[in-house]
Amino acid sequence: MHTIAHHLTDPILTAYAAGTLPEAFNLVVATHLSLCDECRSQLAAHEAVGGAVLEDAGEAVMSDDALDACFARIASSPDALIRVGHNHHAKRKGGLFPEPLRDYVGGDLDAVNWRPAGLGVRQAILSTSKNASVRLLYIPAGAEVPDHGHNGTEMTLVLKGAFRDEFARFGAGDIEICDPNVEHTPVAEPGEDCICLAATDAPLKFSGLLPKIAQPFLRI
Repeated sequence: MHTIAHHLTDPILTAYAAGTLPEAFNLVVATHLSLCDECRSQLAAHEAVGGAVLEDAGEAVMSDDALDACFARIASSPDALIRVGHNHHAKRKGGLFPEPLRDYVGGDLDAVNWRPAGLGVRQAILSTSKNASVRLLYIPAGAEVPDHGHNGTEMTLVLKGAFRDEFARFGAGDIEICDPNVEHTPVAEPGEDCICLAATDAPLKFSGLLPKIAQPFLRI
């Protein structure tokens, strides 16, 4: 069994606890948390700090209808947004996908509507808010994702199999977080297809001509 070696960073855990991450990143974080005892423990510490800060904060003047407005906003929020916030302790109930991801997909691996992305790679874009995007990636054993850099943040969680790039090996449960300083070529390890959940908040920067041409159609 693979031991998780690559975890969420403190800034990401802080943002998740504060509720300031885009929905796409929330989904990746919640799915990782459902697999990783260490990050769940770290999140609890961040939430405790946030609670202490609120206790020490002074009273704020609020309008008479503030509570009603709060409940109305909750009622109008998509169910998916609420579930991501509450299911980071949920374990897998059989199958591949942990509960936060299963809720979004509407089932397990057999419910995914895969689309070809070239070179044998397949993807399924999940519906989230527009400030970031998230997709499932199916990378055949031994196949590579074209060399690329990043205009923003890319967060990739391995659900099955493993991949390697210029920096490390990432197996099931591991998460790789890339910023504009990172350029890499992820390659799925031989012997087992690799399935990942990846979120981005800006288009990738591909080096090759064909990936650049296909990029608008693949929405990556």
